[in-house]
Amino acid sequence: MAKDPRTIIIRPVISERSYDMIELNRYTFEVAKDATKVEIAKAIQEIFDVHVVKVNTMHVSGKMKRVRYRAGLTRSWKKAIVTLAPGESIEIFSV
Repeated sequence: MAKDPRTIIIRPVISERSYDMIELNRYTFEVAKDATKVEIAKAIQEIFDVHVVKVNTMHVSGKMKRVRYRAGLTRSWKKAIVTLAPGESIEIFSV
């Protein structure tokens, strides 16, 4: 059963490092924890109409945070760095 691409790609990651990687044609997204590299590539191609060359994924662990005397963790999530074919770009990231 095919998943909806908008449930696989949650949001773009906006940071200094992710903007520096745009020059290398690499875009960073938060993705569903159970998404595979193939599903991520198909979802990006379907949503943004681009050609994906490579997908790198990583699990980002939650960080320890404190509020007064209570300690806890921020949520953990999965990050995907998507490399596009030369000459292609995603408009939402355009600087």
